[in-house]
Amino acid sequence: MSSLNEQLAQFKVIPVIAIDNPEDILPLGEQLVANGLPVAEITYRSDAAEAAIRMLREAYPTMLIGAGTVLNESQVISAKKAGADFIVSPGLNPNTVRACQKHNIEFIPGVNNPSLVEQALELGVTTVKFFPAEASGGLNMLKSLLGPYTQIKVMPTGGINPSNVHDYLALPAVLACGGTWMVDKKLINEGQWEEMGQLVRDVVSSVK
Repeated sequence: MSSLNEQLAQFKVIPVIAIDNPEDILPLGEQLVANGLPVAEITYRSDAAEAAIRMLREAYPTMLIGAGTVLNESQVISAKKAGADFIVSPGLNPNTVRACQKHNIEFIPGVNNPSLVEQALELGVTTVKFFPAEASGGLNMLKSLLGPYTQIKVMPTGGINPSNVHDYLALPAVLACGGTWMVDKKLINEGQWEEMGQLVRDVVSSVK
């Protein structure tokens, strides 16, 4: 299998999913796979995350699945047991970095300033999430941040949408962007699967 970075770069956009009812992940996963975007980051913002990851992994064994908003080792263990391929966090916690290294799972921590980038590099991490992207200064801040650190690859997340995603993807260091607009929680809770499928198709045709 290709490396995580290669897979992220292939997809270009990573749906970031907050889910309340784990049963909803199956029709949502079906729309992602059927419409050309077989990748998902399921956030640990709700108790449904572990079950949702497990159900999605069982239904779609080859799908790329990440666990997001992971804050500690117990969540790292939970996500890996459920079948996650990689871990994403909103910030840079050295304990979580070490937990992912200990349990042999890829980790993308959140950073938004030079000090955090240097801490990540010190811990052996070269792929990071620029988060919250727009609130942290957006494209101009990211360009400034990338200047001194040519060895890092980035997944901007937070405020990414159809109007700015191409600007971020145009930066050579950007592998992919995390986004929620095609997997909006309101659409999930209302079961608007066909509408979501159209949004996914739009994303795929737009970025590819």
